[in-house]
Amino acid sequence: MRKLLLLPLVFFFIGVLNAQKNKVTPIIQTENADSVLLSKTKYRLIGPWRGGRSGAVAGSYKNKNTFYFGGTGGGVWKTTDGASNWKNISDKYYGSSIGAVAVAPSDEMVVYAGEGENTMRGNVSEGLGGIWRSEDAGKSWKNIGLKDGRHIIRIVIHPRNSDVVWVAVMGHLFGPNEERGVYKTMDGGKTWKRTLFVNNQTGCSDLVMEPGNPNVLYAGTWRLIRTPHSMESGGEGSGLWKSVDGGETWMNISTKKGLPKGVWGIVGVAVAPSNTDKIYCLLENKDGGLYASSDGAETWTLQSSDNNIRQRAWYYTKVYVDPKNENRVYCPNVNFMRSNDGGKTFQSINTPHGDHHDLWIDPEDGNRMIVADDGGAQVSFDGGNNWSTYLNQPTAQVYRVSTDNAFPYRILSGQQDNSAFRIKSRTYGSSIAASDMEVTAGAESGYVVADPENPDITYGGNYMGMLQRLDHRTGESRAINVWPVDNMGAGAEAAKYRFQWNYPIFFSPNNSKKLYAAGNHLFVTENEGKTWQMISPDLTTNDKKKQASSGGPITQDNTSVEYYCTIFTATESWLEKDLLWTGSDDGLIHVSKDGGKNWENVTPKDCPKAMMWNCVEVDPFKKGAAYFVGTRYKSDDFTPYIYKTEDYGKTWKLIVNGINRLHFARAIRADRKRAGLLYTGTEYGMYISYDDGNSWKSFQLNLPVVPITDLTIKNNDLIVGTQGRSIYILDDLTVIQQMNSGVLNKNLHVFDVNPAYRMPGGGRRGGGSAGGTTITNAGIESAQWGCI
Repeated sequence: MRKLLLLPLVFFFIGVLNAQKNKVTPIIQTENADSVLLSKTKYRLIGPWRGGRSGAVAGSYKNKNTFYFGGTGGGVWKTTDGASNWKNISDKYYGSSIGAVAVAPSDEMVVYAGEGENTMRGNVSEGLGGIWRSEDAGKSWKNIGLKDGRHIIRIVIHPRNSDVVWVAVMGHLFGPNEERGVYKTMDGGKTWKRTLFVNNQTGCSDLVMEPGNPNVLYAGTWRLIRTPHSMESGGEGSGLWKSVDGGETWMNISTKKGLPKGVWGIVGVAVAPSNTDKIYCLLENKDGGLYASSDGAETWTLQSSDNNIRQRAWYYTKVYVDPKNENRVYCPNVNFMRSNDGGKTFQSINTPHGDHHDLWIDPEDGNRMIVADDGGAQVSFDGGNNWSTYLNQPTAQVYRVSTDNAFPYRILSGQQDNSAFRIKSRTYGSSIAASDMEVTAGAESGYVVADPENPDITYGGNYMGMLQRLDHRTGESRAINVWPVDNMGAGAEAAKYRFQWNYPIFFSPNNSKKLYAAGNHLFVTENEGKTWQMISPDLTTNDKKKQASSGGPITQDNTSVEYYCTIFTATESWLEKDLLWTGSDDGLIHVSKDGGKNWENVTPKDCPKAMMWNCVEVDPFKKGAAYFVGTRYKSDDFTPYIYKTEDYGKTWKLIVNGINRLHFARAIRADRKRAGLLYTGTEYGMYISYDDGNSWKSFQLNLPVVPITDLTIKNNDLIVGTQGRSIYILDDLTVIQQMNSGVLNKNLHVFDVNPAYRMPGGGRRGGGSAGGTTITNAGIESAQWGCI
């Protein structure tokens, strides 16, 4: 009976196929294959929804539940329900790091945003888009220039004319440039005029207007430079400035009576709205702290040198005043510090997260505010007694991503400013929730890997070479550092072994007991870290001049971010046992063919000096072949550098054709099934190559513009780690692996598929039916009776 029922269907399809034989099939060009075949291919956000760093916040003056924040790498976000929910409003137009956001007081439909974060960390993200303007409260945007400013850190808007704007520009962090200082526009950004410029290494660290009086402005200037091995805050050009003609001209008031002498660093300034003669200045100096003036900045008095408001000055140093009470002063720092006596004493106010970078206070209601910190943005309506959550912002910054062998597999990573974590790639519930993520070994900055044979045993790194082994089943935690001494606060020169705070940790693909850790030497253990063996000489330049204490000339700062002359990437080949590759942050590539007994320097002869080798990938199909990704952004060079060797490093080829010349690359992975298919993550998005790197094209799809910090492949999924938008997965690479222009010229093509697993619940992104859910790496289909 069933055969009889099927016969009409068979004849129907035969008829359809015969009819299609007579059709003229249009020839589809190769360049159109991606747009057609990948039109339904999407990256899937899996979280975590634990907010990452923000340095810019603002609020509506009229709509009391409306606020904005700028994420570090995460674009601009908006809430209209008092921070219960946040929505990204910049994705269709721009993205990456945001340093400033402001709402026009005279017309709240006008919003400005500036690219480039204002927290000048070692893992800083610079903006290439300058400043943006919206005339519909963030629904659409247009670019209005200052693209070489790199770090737009404050936007001040005229109280009665939304087209008149002043902007604080820090400029390039890693080198000199001219587009820095204070800029002014009178026509909404159509034209700009630089009104304050000190020198090509000094930018504007803060900019405020006397409330209600656009003629009077104050600015802080700051000489700051980072190199691959140092951070220097302060020097010639740093100071405090005042304008009384709407920012057209400026007076340096750094030598006014009462202000400290000597070298200045970063400067923050604020004017009390209730008494505009009351000015506060928080500055970095050997005699630094919070200074106050009661006569319009003519004379000053030191109010407080409390270390709680001036520690790590380059990372904080902002001051704000309550709109109704001139003596209520906020100096956000590690803790959220508040004074009720004009800055003489400070108390810490509880907030959901630490490390605070910006604050917006409603000028009509000092209890309504939004704070930016290392956990994103949070809102308070009662002066800081209660705050909204930061667990509703998918803006995590991750350094490296790895996977375990659990089912469903988990992704492990360290989240900047938070903890290390592991999160399920899919779930038995209706969605990936907070219960699917948990803290794991390590901390914010390090690699995290799972034991290949037991996914509940994890190993995670942290700064100063700290290394933790954690058993999730028993809760047992062990410190298994290669070397037990913590040199926090000292330069790299004080360390016996130099470990960068993002030092490599990885298992051998040929021996599941063998765990590697890389400092300036490569170390290995086969007993879970009880003992370590050094298997290499120093594989760096070991330049002693670049291992000194960092942070001068005023404040020293050593957390191992600036530790230099270290191995920054390393791997063992899964094709060839005992073949080891290392790349250092000071430009050297080494290879060993015998498990570390002998090493050869195979650095490409034509590559620029001081390359930070950030990622190494072994060619899955050819012995002796490998790919290395290098960056020189810390030398103010944003050029992408990707090299390939096919002869164990004897010769190299640069393979970056098609990648934007300013999109420096961070990571590369080679497809495991199709030779020559490569995926690369850059500072501003994804690229793909089908011809072994000879040419590249954008592979952004629905991914937001965000720095891509790492990539890995698991079960034919591509996992994407970002600096500011958490983690995405591109499920099932099958279509991409089998894609070619010939497919589009066929009447019918059936793609191979990955194995499918039947699971209860909603799987990855939706609710299932009573009969369960079929999950393939291509997506989810509800199934009443079985797999599809």
